Amino acid sequence: MITVNNLSVHFPGGYLFKDISFVIGEKEKIGLVGKNGVGKSTLLKILSSKRGYESGSIVQSKDETIGYLPQEMYPDSQASVINEALKAFDGLHAMERELERIQSEMLEVQDYSSNEYKKMLARYSELNEHLNLLKENDTLGKTEKVLLGLGFVREDFNRKMTEFSSGWQMRVELAKILLQKPDVILLDEPTNHLDIESIQWLENFLKVYNGAVILVSHDKTFLDNICSRTIEINAGKIYDYKVPYSEYVILLNQRRMQQAAQLNNQQKQIAEIEKFIERFRYKATKSKQVQSRIKMLEKMDKIEVDEIDTSSIHFKFPPAPHSGKTVVEIKNLSKSYDDNKVLNDVSISIQRGEKVAFVGKNGEGKSTLSKIIVGQIDDYQGTFNLGYQVSIGYFAQNQAALLDGEKTVYETIDEIAYGEARTRIRNILGSFLFDENDIEKKVKVLSGGEKARLALAKLLLTPVNLLVLDEPTNHLDMVSKDILKIALMAYDGTLIVVSHDRDFLHMLTDTLYEFKHHHVSLFNGDIFEFMQNKQLNDLNELNKVETENYSENKTDKQVTQNKLNYQRNKEKESLIRKIRNQIKATENQIEQLEKQIHSMETELSDMDSTKNIYDDNDFFVRYEQNKQELSDCMLKWEELQNELEKKQSEC
Repeated sequence: MITVNNLSVHFPGGYLFKDISFVIGEKEKIGLVGKNGVGKSTLLKILSSKRGYESGSIVQSKDETIGYLPQEMYPDSQASVINEALKAFDGLHAMERELERIQSEMLEVQDYSSNEYKKMLARYSELNEHLNLLKENDTLGKTEKVLLGLGFVREDFNRKMTEFSSGWQMRVELAKILLQKPDVILLDEPTNHLDIESIQWLENFLKVYNGAVILVSHDKTFLDNICSRTIEINAGKIYDYKVPYSEYVILLNQRRMQQAAQLNNQQKQIAEIEKFIERFRYKATKSKQVQSRIKMLEKMDKIEVDEIDTSSIHFKFPPAPHSGKTVVEIKNLSKSYDDNKVLNDVSISIQRGEKVAFVGKNGEGKSTLSKIIVGQIDDYQGTFNLGYQVSIGYFAQNQAALLDGEKTVYETIDEIAYGEARTRIRNILGSFLFDENDIEKKVKVLSGGEKARLALAKLLLTPVNLLVLDEPTNHLDMVSKDILKIALMAYDGTLIVVSHDRDFLHMLTDTLYEFKHHHVSLFNGDIFEFMQNKQLNDLNELNKVETENYSENKTDKQVTQNKLNYQRNKEKESLIRKIRNQIKATENQIEQLEKQIHSMETELSDMDSTKNIYDDNDFFVRYEQNKQELSDCMLKWEELQNELEKKQSEC
């Protein structure tokens, strides 16, 4: 479908890409990965013809269509949401007009064997084929379905685009791409503008999409659920894996270990050859062998180990000062913006040390309640109290945009640092990857990821016992997200996090508040348990509606209810069997790992084999990996056992 041949792009300081080649096949779902700055967004722009390149070629099929959603854009449409989305079919209307024109011209043709008539006939057939594909369903109905899936409600359809934030306007742009059904869809960080429910809807849409999809995303779960192929960009090269993201990570580590082993063997070989050359360089009887080995060295392809990005943020939050047992107490709180009610009769109690997540669709009041808690909004009805000696650190959803662009990186931290922290400003900035050259840059020239890191660095300057983080992972790469998550798991204060990133929330929080229809409901459990439970609840509600609509009398209702109960019990029994099978597989894996570790420890205790072990560069790497894998399996086994007990108690 699309063939990239020896593509090269040169930036100041070197090549971004150097002679890269790959093929995008029909209906392939590809994740494009790599650290920030390696050129993922640039490659999407090139594929969408939004940017040029120095050398190489890109070959596309005839009449192939491409839909491209950049990471950031600023739509300026004055149309309503529904009318803007319907612009997706402007191409359809243009084809209809062209078809009418060709029909009219064909009536005027006298010579039906002429090349001109044959061309018109071919174009007529081609247009008809495209129109038939696009007209499979009602365009208005399809448009409404996509908008609803992306989080809009019907009341939004006739509102002006200008009434919505840039993130919601980006959703309309995404809807237009999905409605156009291009042969290839290119999406650059699409989940930045979506909530969990909309992300799940988009996943389901893209998984079965009848075309190719290329995604840039830092959401591991999103990539795993859609993509069956992963292309990594690293140091100007690409590495193509025919596996989802999680499997790619395993293969990546294996590749680097193999390269290191091959490099080590080659260096030993080179050392032996050089030793021979030095020993017999001046002996006439060995001159041929010496020259042969010199040529061998010259022709030898030097093995290179892939560049590993060892730069990553590293930090931990300061110890939390002591606070009262109850940190946040909210009773019967309501909040409206003019006639738009956002929160209605909300009651929440958060205790010291709890780590909770606010989840739900955008616009349901998560950020509003966060701002009430941190004191940025005081116009509400009901009761809100902070606990005794509670001090707050706040990361706003638009925190990066709130930074003063005219200040330097150093000045941004210096203006709020006090006491001993002032002596550690450079160290703090260094832990967030700002070197000596970066700290004198003005904030306005920083990338989105750099601004996010600077905003996080500000949180370290004052010890607090309540952190309120609103979408902290936007613009952070996967490594930085993981490090932030580890720091938050180790944080000994109270945490409230607003996020749609399922992988980030997993095991970070065990209490969730769902914001829906102006109300807030409590769920005790992990994000994936919440999502599974929510799907079951939706099914029960659907069954309830069907029972009410189609059961005409008491007997019929009872029969229907019995069927529903039977179906639910079957589903629970199936789930229990599945969990038991997972437990058994995990126990087998634990047994194998324990055997491997025991065998390696036996080798370590054997004095005769210890010398050989130290010659094996990979021995201790494998040993640590086995220990880590065993620890992960034990944790997984414990979680599965708890889940099994919970499901059995429900039956």
